[in-house]
Amino acid sequence: MTTVHRAGPLFTDLYELTMAASYYANRVFAPATFSLYIRPYRAERNFFVAAGLEQVLDELASFRFSAQDLNYLQTTGRFAADFLAYLTQLRFSGQVYALPEGTIFFADEPVIEITAPIIEAQLLETFLLNTVGFQTMIASKAARCFHAAAGRPLIDFSLRRTQGRDAGIKVARSTFLAGFEGTSNVLAGKIYGIPVSGTMAHSYISAFDSELEAFAAYADTFPNHSIFLIDTYNTLAGAQNAAAVAKEMKQRGQALIGVRLDSGDMAGLSRKVRKILDDAGLHAVKIFASSGFDEFKIAKVVSQGARIDAFGVGTKVGVSADAPYVDIVYKMVRFNKRNVRKLSPGKSTLAGEKQVFRKSDREGRYLEDIIGLRNESMQDGRPLLEKVMADGKILRAHPALQAVQERFKKNFSSLDDRYKSIEDHIAYPVKLSRRLQELQKTS
Repeated sequence: MTTVHRAGPLFTDLYELTMAASYYANRVFAPATFSLYIRPYRAERNFFVAAGLEQVLDELASFRFSAQDLNYLQTTGRFAADFLAYLTQLRFSGQVYALPEGTIFFADEPVIEITAPIIEAQLLETFLLNTVGFQTMIASKAARCFHAAAGRPLIDFSLRRTQGRDAGIKVARSTFLAGFEGTSNVLAGKIYGIPVSGTMAHSYISAFDSELEAFAAYADTFPNHSIFLIDTYNTLAGAQNAAAVAKEMKQRGQALIGVRLDSGDMAGLSRKVRKILDDAGLHAVKIFASSGFDEFKIAKVVSQGARIDAFGVGTKVGVSADAPYVDIVYKMVRFNKRNVRKLSPGKSTLAGEKQVFRKSDREGRYLEDIIGLRNESMQDGRPLLEKVMADGKILRAHPALQAVQERFKKNFSSLDDRYKSIEDHIAYPVKLSRRLQELQKTS
């Protein structure tokens, strides 16, 4: 597996470093606990899918300032020599509790809680918000598509429209985590072992004298992996040409995998194309569709009776077009054995180190979550946050991405369908334990 380039400690906002420098100058080194969670911010997001933890743990395990980092900080003229000398030895030495990737969670529930000497914990804020926030946003959008597709396979086609290389890689991972079956992104396939998938572009068709010639040439090159793009000139004529080449392939003992629609009335065209293929005896040839799909368009064409077997999902998921951010925050909840909270109007926080307990019925369907204290236990509630790092060391090997996807599917199947609505806001019940409520009165 290819190593993903780490961010490094300078992947941060300046004020994290200036606070750290002032902590150092004033000898403020006591341990602090910070909680990472998403505040309620958009009614249409009824749930979230935890993602990004693997990258977080790898970054924390290798956290250190390089000589080049420190040389740059020196050039800013902001930092004292003794503070820069302190940073040369700084490593993450704390502990991490986190929701396993693929876990369904809800607003206000901690995704990660970090306890470490305050300088270490403070310096991680920007990286954590960026990493967990983006990947969780994409995984949550992908899960909505997974639900709308109702069992039809989904492939990530977003790479050319994502905002930069790193985003493209993380989108491929996050969509696969949340139920997609593959990606067009070859580098993501190499890094994460995600199945890669692709067809052809309209330019390929235009490079030949005829569509029929283009299909035949592609089939000669890829006799076992051909999917023909049929809408370059006329979709129904393209389907007829695809059927003609598919029958020739069949005589050679080969099989056309499918055809792809990329424009027009997807529901109506898919029904007509299905008839052309079936009339030619090509019942096993699948119909793929791409172009502007997300959960809303998928749900629409499915409701219209489209004969589409799988969807290529690109731009709108790769940038989470309808909700391009999550209001994710990283707030101190305990410092130097003292529970602390913020009281700002509309932005108040909950003091104390926490745990999330999930109650389910006898069939495993989720009933409600209770946010409680870390040291609480609930007989009928399963704790969700797991200790994944201690003394700066990762406690167990990362699960395979396929195993994370299976965790997501199990979680998602246990969530009642009413909370999966892509149109209506239906709040899943999240409560505070009595002990956590009492703690707020004294913090």
